Amino acid sequence: MLSRLVLASGSALKNSGSFGACMVQASRSLHSSPQSLAPVPPLPEKGGKIRHGIFPEELFTLLYPKTGVTGPYMLGTGLALYLLSKEIYIINHETIAAASIGAVIIYGVKKYGSQVAAFIDKLNEEKVAKVQEVKELSMSSLAQAIENEKKEQWRVEGRHMLFDAKRNNVAMLLETNYRERLHMVTNEVKKRLDYQVQLQNLQRRMEQEHMVSWVEQNVIKSITLQQEKESIAKCIADLKLLAKATQARTTV
Repeated sequence: MLSRLVLASGSALKNSGSFGACMVQASRSLHSSPQSLAPVPPLPEKGGKIRHGIFPEELFTLLYPKTGVTGPYMLGTGLALYLLSKEIYIINHETIAAASIGAVIIYGVKKYGSQVAAFIDKLNEEKVAKVQEVKELSMSSLAQAIENEKKEQWRVEGRHMLFDAKRNNVAMLLETNYRERLHMVTNEVKKRLDYQVQLQNLQRRMEQEHMVSWVEQNVIKSITLQQEKESIAKCIADLKLLAKATQARTTV
């Protein structure tokens, strides 16, 4: 009867407004707390030690300094007797069914647990191998991308030298073009000057020839027949004197 009274008072307290407000306030304070930025420890691959299939070893370790070795067993036995004596837990057909199902589950775990665990471990290893392969492929692709990026950076650094060389080549081409045009202009000017010099020389030569021909014609026109005869006679006399002088030299 006392147990039923405790349960009834607990349900009434639960349905009351003050208890609900307290729960809402607690949930709000829980959800509104700032998130911790501490690093999360890695999850263990295997569980801790247990006793009798369901009881963790930490419970026995916690109670051992105060209650000794038999403390956890006495605590469990006393708690079970308390629940049964106060009719908090009533044994009925569901208890028998739960015990039967628990026995079957324990038998299955004992019988096939290792095989199922090996199969699950194999599946887990295959998944881990696939994930590791994907990780290695991604790491290799990222490493290749980093190498390509370093090559591109090296090429970008080398572009300055290439641009300087191209700039020098363009400057040399411009200088060569300028000098070619300057040489072409020089040649054209020289040709024009040579043409003017030749034209002046031709004009002077033609003037000289014209002057010589004019003087010759005037001289010829000014010579009379008597002067011509006298000049011819004088030439003949000079030739005779030259012949005698030459003959005298040869005889000596």
